[in-house]
Amino acid sequence: MFGSFGKLIERQIRKAQAEGQLKGLEGEGKPLPDRSSNAQCDPAIAAGHRIMAQAGVLPQEFAIKKDLDTARKDYAKLTDPNARKRAMARIADLEMRYNMARDARRTFMR
Repeated sequence: MFGSFGKLIERQIRKAQAEGQLKGLEGEGKPLPDRSSNAQCDPAIAAGHRIMAQAGVLPQEFAIKKDLDTARKDYAKLTDPNARKRAMARIADLEMRYNMARDARRTFMR
């Protein structure tokens, strides 16, 4: 692993096992989840996303994207020209907010 750091980690794991601290954990006895899609991304970012997902917290851009998809579906059902115009304005606003949130996250992650 990482030399003495790896030995320290192994020692801590063995100590926790001996004390029974690793029993009854969520997912015990099950295979690890497939995270091959995260293989190319930064492990810290992947861990952050995983923690947020487990806590039920979504980045703002994901919530906006969900609203945008719903607004587009609603727009497709409309027939009244005035209602379509209002719906298109809402879609444009959501697209702008989505792009701003996505760009802000990308800038922050650099």
